[in-house]
Amino acid sequence: MFSNSEDLPSIVLVHGAFVDGSGWEGVYRILKKNGFKVTIVQHPTLSLPDDVAVTKLAIDAEENNVILVGHSYGGVVITEAGNHPKVTGLVYIAAFAPDIGESIASLKQNPPPGAPVPPIQPQKDGFLSLDKAKFHESFAADVEKEKAEFMADSQVLWKTEALNGAVSEPAWKSKPSWYLVAADDQMIPPQTQRFMSERIGATLVESPGSHSIFISQPEVVAKLIEKAATGIKAATT
Repeated sequence: MFSNSEDLPSIVLVHGAFVDGSGWEGVYRILKKNGFKVTIVQHPTLSLPDDVAVTKLAIDAEENNVILVGHSYGGVVITEAGNHPKVTGLVYIAAFAPDIGESIASLKQNPPPGAPVPPIQPQKDGFLSLDKAKFHESFAADVEKEKAEFMADSQVLWKTEALNGAVSEPAWKSKPSWYLVAADDQMIPPQTQRFMSERIGATLVESPGSHSIFISQPEVVAKLIEKAATGIKAATT
């Protein structure tokens, strides 16, 4: 529990593709218990501009400064939305961290040798989903089987416009960042995560875990967010 918690920045959590904000529940409960104000964004994963707009609405509603946290595709969203003047720091959780003009599609063009291929399937009208039979292995290998099955059956379709959405102004160029590498990730290769984290100059933490590390290891994720929040507080007092 932090003292003077009213002076801490608010935490805004941004989910990635194929899931919604409910996956943050474990992280949310830890942060709330430790005195943080937490908001979970429910963006539609339809296009980068739409998802950034929804995220900025959540930031607008905060009274304090904000630490913006993104998982997977949520990293693209926070890279753009993080230019909001209330945002003082960015935390990437097994997330994409694009540079100017980059999208997830462009970042995935040259995967490391031997990298796993995410089981993404095209659907009607430009939507994408993950193969339900391969969801547990690829997206949530360290989540209990029954929960992973529920995640597969309740997954949110992802629009190709979001996949191709390019960042115009990366917030990490002007604001401090932190990055958690999921060392067993089968969706975003750990080598790619390390490359992106080093490129943006993030404070790097690495932990064993799947792409769903924010669900399977909420303590690890919350600890990094708290480290970012207290680091920002110390730098501004």
